[in-house]
Amino acid sequence: MVLKKKKEVQVDAFFLDHHQLEKLQRFSKAEEQNLASLLLHCAQLSSGIQQIQCIKQITPLVKKMNQNPAGDPMAKACLDILGETYFSLGVKNPLKKVLASSLNGLPEQLMTLALQSFVCCLQEELKTTDVYLYRKVLDNLASCMVDFSLGRASIKNLFEEVLQFLQKSLIDIQEENRKNHGNHIVQTQLMHDLLIAIKVSMMLVQKLQENIQGGLWEHPESSVWQSMCSLLKSSTNFLVDATLLQTVQTTSGLAVILFIKAMYEPVEELPSLVSDLLLGSVKPTGVPAWFVSTCGTLCTEQLPDSVRLFLCHGALAMLEWKNGSMGEDGEKLLLDIASVLLSLSSELKESSMATSLSRILAIWTNSALAALISGSPNLKIKLNGNSDVIGNVLEYIYTHWEHPLDAVRHQTKLIFKNLLQIHRTAITVSNEKSDPFFERLIKRLLSLEWHVKGKYASLGCLVECVGTENILQLDRTIPVQILDVMSDQSLAPYASDLLETMFTNHKTHFTLSFQESTWIDQWHDIWVSPLLVILCEGNHDQTIYIIDYYLPKLLKCSPDSLSYMIRILQASADANLGSRSTRGALGALMACLRTARAHGHLELLNIMSSGLVSTERIKQGLVHQHNQVCIDALGLLCETHRSTEIVSMEEMQLIQFFMMYNLNSQSPAVRQQICSLLRKLFCRIQESSQVLFKLEQSKSKQELLENSTKRQPFGILQQYKDFMSSVCDKLFEALFPGSSHPTRFSALSILGLIAEIFSAPKGQAQVFQLEQVIDSPRVQTLIQCFASTFEEVKVLAFGLLMKLRDIAFHLQDSANLDLLFQAAMDLSTSTKPYDCVTASYLFNFLIHHKGLQHICLGKWVEHNPQVDEHTSVGTVEKNTLAVIKLLLVNVEEEIFQAKNSLLRAAASFPMYGRVHCITGALQQLPLNNLTLVAEWKEMVARLILMSYKLSAVVSPVVQSSSPEGLIPMDSDSESADRLQVILHEIQPQDTNDYFLQAKILNKHCKVESEKQADHRPMENICAEMRGKEMQTCDVTAQMVLVCCWRSMKEVSLLLGTLCKLLPSQAASESSDGLITVEQVKNIGEYFKHHLLQSRHRGAFELAYAGFVQLTEMLSRCNSESLHKMPEQWLSSVLEEIKSCDPSSTLCATRRSAGIPFYIQALLASEAKKKTDLLKMTMKELISLAAPLNEPFSVIPQVHALNILRALFRDTRLGENIIPYVADGMQAAILGFVSPVWAVRNSSTLLFSALITRIFGVKRGKDENSKKNRSGHSFVPDMSEKFLFKKSTKYPCYSQKIHCL
Repeated sequence: MVLKKKKEVQVDAFFLDHHQLEKLQRFSKAEEQNLASLLLHCAQLSSGIQQIQCIKQITPLVKKMNQNPAGDPMAKACLDILGETYFSLGVKNPLKKVLASSLNGLPEQLMTLALQSFVCCLQEELKTTDVYLYRKVLDNLASCMVDFSLGRASIKNLFEEVLQFLQKSLIDIQEENRKNHGNHIVQTQLMHDLLIAIKVSMMLVQKLQENIQGGLWEHPESSVWQSMCSLLKSSTNFLVDATLLQTVQTTSGLAVILFIKAMYEPVEELPSLVSDLLLGSVKPTGVPAWFVSTCGTLCTEQLPDSVRLFLCHGALAMLEWKNGSMGEDGEKLLLDIASVLLSLSSELKESSMATSLSRILAIWTNSALAALISGSPNLKIKLNGNSDVIGNVLEYIYTHWEHPLDAVRHQTKLIFKNLLQIHRTAITVSNEKSDPFFERLIKRLLSLEWHVKGKYASLGCLVECVGTENILQLDRTIPVQILDVMSDQSLAPYASDLLETMFTNHKTHFTLSFQESTWIDQWHDIWVSPLLVILCEGNHDQTIYIIDYYLPKLLKCSPDSLSYMIRILQASADANLGSRSTRGALGALMACLRTARAHGHLELLNIMSSGLVSTERIKQGLVHQHNQVCIDALGLLCETHRSTEIVSMEEMQLIQFFMMYNLNSQSPAVRQQICSLLRKLFCRIQESSQVLFKLEQSKSKQELLENSTKRQPFGILQQYKDFMSSVCDKLFEALFPGSSHPTRFSALSILGLIAEIFSAPKGQAQVFQLEQVIDSPRVQTLIQCFASTFEEVKVLAFGLLMKLRDIAFHLQDSANLDLLFQAAMDLSTSTKPYDCVTASYLFNFLIHHKGLQHICLGKWVEHNPQVDEHTSVGTVEKNTLAVIKLLLVNVEEEIFQAKNSLLRAAASFPMYGRVHCITGALQQLPLNNLTLVAEWKEMVARLILMSYKLSAVVSPVVQSSSPEGLIPMDSDSESADRLQVILHEIQPQDTNDYFLQAKILNKHCKVESEKQADHRPMENICAEMRGKEMQTCDVTAQMVLVCCWRSMKEVSLLLGTLCKLLPSQAASESSDGLITVEQVKNIGEYFKHHLLQSRHRGAFELAYAGFVQLTEMLSRCNSESLHKMPEQWLSSVLEEIKSCDPSSTLCATRRSAGIPFYIQALLASEAKKKTDLLKMTMKELISLAAPLNEPFSVIPQVHALNILRALFRDTRLGENIIPYVADGMQAAILGFVSPVWAVRNSSTLLFSALITRIFGVKRGKDENSKKNRSGHSFVPDMSEKFLFKKSTKYPCYSQKIHCL
């Protein structure tokens, strides 16, 4: 077990001004401690924690004062200072609560004096007029009313002033919010301030209600009455204002009902009034004039659905439902609320509203339970299980128990549970087991398919009511059926929870029914035996999920069942060893032992010494042909309940045995599990060694000998060291040249774990360190891993070298480092893409060497002017700057040459390798903490300019209508002529006229340098290029295309990296920023251009990756001009799509190419809780996707369908996209009958995406593999907007669709 480190509490100390200090010094006494001297000492402390301890001494000190302190000027001065200090402290500062607690303990004679001081301080607070300082006053008012008698008394004395301040604050904040429309940051702050103001107003009315009702009705024109009317009117306005945050509207609904409750008379008519509000049947003539003037907007027949929902919440939360205090009208209101909520459930589909409705309906069930206890017989009849109300609530449960939102599913379970309690309370039958309502529910639930997730939680609730035995009497095979379903991971947690509820309830039933333990065999037959059968013969997924979810719960309920499992499985282990597809009894035994040990139900050494499980049996598991059996056997050795349990010699030998045979596992999942388990083992060795070191130091060896280990600490530590050295030797041996990728991956991963776990902090003893076994050949072995074609091997080798870089550089001589640097330069311009990745890792490794510039960069001095020597500049920063400058000079030269001949560039010096190395070097550098700011700012500007130049060279290829077009490689002129048309479509910036005519390849063709110099037209230029070593090489169309799109990829990633790493600098025009606002805007325009113009999928997908980094930065920055850019770009592209302009360059083929990616990036950067851009975009796209029977609307329709498909597939939009599924389905189905093939094709793709979005991905062949929603839960959600409900909207399509 791992204990979480306690979070340190930060307490800000308070400080007094010089006037307060002078006052305290005047009254303090040096010879004895009084209140003034205590406060003076407290103010001089710099630690908030120490000040807390000091303030706690106030009450004991005051109680010791002999003289009457009421007339003491010292006491008055000190209390004044305490009051000022209290109101100056922040609401979250612990000092504020401690001070309030101390002041609550003042003696009676001081309370009057303290109250006068606090009233004066509060009066000063209420004089605040700055809107942005209201929050501090509101927080102080709230603090005074919570567990602070002195504060509450102060507010009571100034009740009218406080009420007027709250009235003014609500109006002022609302007006300030209106003035700052569009400034999202300021508006968010104001919304939270408004929310606090409403909450404080409600708190005031609730806690000091007697102040209102004491003189309210006698003086209707009093200031208190007027303030209450103003508060009610403001709350009503907030309730109906859809532009405010939903939390503000919800709280306003609570406030409206609370204020009406406080003001309305007679109280007996209040339930009827609220019921009329909800049903839209309020008559202005039947309510007081003040109600019409303040709540007139609520006295309409058609209130918005959200307003009705929030009023229901207010009624349930603010009215008293216990003890039948509201009579029959209250019962009618309760039923009306249920009716309104259930009607709203088919209207409110937005995720936040659906969540609120489910939560409010759960509150309704709690209120109904409270009302039933003292309710009338009529209410019990209307709320029993056979009533219409409960039937309708059950229908809500059935349609929402598989809702996509977790919160809705959780509330649905709670509603069902409360519903059962409501029925039990409403009926008079004493035996629920024979109740017809429960019988019908059980039969209905059992008749459902097991893939219905809501079935499990509902059955679990019923088990608690009627018991497991009564359900099993209907079908004894239920446990087996549930276990069969657990092959589906999405159902496994639900199934295991139900099984746990059932077998726990069943065990309790047996324990109470039988005096002796004779029932255990029957319980094992029902709950354990089916488990063992499946573990032996079940499929892989099923056994995995049963072991993970079910077995630990079963062992926790009945730990003694483990001996039964071991006995049964041991008896058949030799006969049933398992196979590649099944675990067999041996595999089941390993799984049970592993789970039991991990949860603390057994000690491995005990079962091995007792002969229950032999070492040979465990070895059989470690080399089993079934991968998971090997993993379970390894887990048995590595996983323990205590992280400091000593690793025995037997365990270490078995681990070494395992590593001999399993490092080369072909399964990535198995390799990952091996690393995870060995991490646990190494952590055990590390943590137990620290315990042993302490025992060794304390010389308390006798204590250790009394334990089960029977070994001396020093001997155990030596065994640990020998074991770790042996493991490292085997791992380095596995990294021999030519070793397989799985072996290298496993060895490097485990070595990385050892380096991480056994890193020694200064002053701490360490049982082992990887540096102890590192020598020069092993460093070379790790460097050679960079040559692997698998990048994950490069990543692991680089990470390990970084952990060992001090010793690695120490073991390398200058000549070797120079060779490595030269190799990195050569590989960075290789035509093999993976070579540039190798070069990047080599550069990133060498950059950490202190002598890199002197050893390796001397020969490149002409390309790399030295940076001025700064003593404060770090090695990594200086070397990175030098390497990037060198690479940048080279790539600029190569771009210049590529302008002359893109063919030669593709053959000899593809530029993407250099750019990839630059990006890799930047990612290793903390760009927010640099010393050479001026040099880096210049470098960033050059990098951006280089990116634009490189993009300009290669973009004509990837943006052509046929980027995959071939460069003519035929040797006859006739074939070359036929490709003439294609060549005109893929013309880059070639000055040698390469693409103006077909080229015919000849062997050993030479071109005179004089012809290149004067740029005269050349005929039959050879497409046979010479590399750096003067070897001829043929250049294919694919080589040119790969060069171009990879260059576009690296440019996009480089620009994205610059934006992502520099968010704070990009947010202002500060001279210290490495990137300016104008540069960021230009980068944004670059991405916009290439996403909307590129035809090659690889190019625009990778531009999208960089663009996402940019949009995420823009959404976080404080610059208003940058913050609004995504919205401006989105509006612009939507207008262009709608315009149907024939001159538009947007691609209508290739599934709209990069346009969906562009819009995805803009919408995904928007905050999840703020979906204004998503709403605007979906409204536009849905309207464009609908058929208009106009020729010019086809292309916008195709674009809209393709974009909608991308958005519905984007998981980052979460549940915010769900409300638009019905409209999207309608557009897709209408598109099926379009006469235009492009529309039909895009509609089909959209329909497929929607089906996946609604029901999830079906990953298995069986019907139980449904992952998301059932049709039963989908159709009611979508039926209101579904196509066939509105087919009259498109009469021209109705007949065609019904034919489908």
